[in-house]
Amino acid sequence: MKFLLTLAAVASLAGCTTAGPYVTNISSDGDNGLNIEKCKVELNAFLGVVNTGECSNSNIKLSREK
Repeated sequence: MKFLLTLAAVASLAGCTTAGPYVTNISSDGDNGLNIEKCKVELNAFLGVVNTGECSNSNIKLSREK
């Protein structure tokens, strides 16, 4: 019985893994800066599907030292 419970617990934890946040997009903001998009990545090993979620955006202003 303990073996079955342990096996069920391991199987339920092995289904999805989450990693990140990773940079998923970098683009120009048109005003001497960059827009950075970061998202978490989730892998569903049973279905073989990768999804992104919980995204956030940051803006970085670029300047030149004089």
